[in-house]
Amino acid sequence: VQLQASGGGLVQAGDSLQLSCAASGLTFRTYTVAWFRQTPGKEREFVAAIFRGGSSVHYADSVKGRFAISRDNAKNTVNLQMNSLKPEDTAVYYCAADRQLILSSVRRDQAYDYWGQGTQVTVSS
Repeated sequence: VQLQASGGGLVQAGDSLQLSCAASGLTFRTYTVAWFRQTPGKEREFVAAIFRGGSSVHYADSVKGRFAISRDNAKNTVNLQMNSLKPEDTAVYYCAADRQLILSSVRRDQAYDYWGQGTQVTVSS
């Protein structure tokens, strides 16, 4: 199983960016996929998740209304559209996947079996 995160970069506050997570080696449509982020010295933080069918999505309060997660099961990808970016969104963003995730665990990083390598997002003020 491989997850490849991409799309990070350096942007200014208020700009938009789209991250992508490309998966291989798994039956993608049966997996819940999430995005987490981490800054130096801090624990990994839940950002957003999308369940297998795509109809159930969840967001951290800090990104609700600004970020949108979506999936294309035909292309084995999950995208994270990030709008109105703020300096506090600066972090390394990771995608993660799990096949047997339950709703109560969606925000727990320990619940996910597979992780991508991370992509850096830097938002300047």
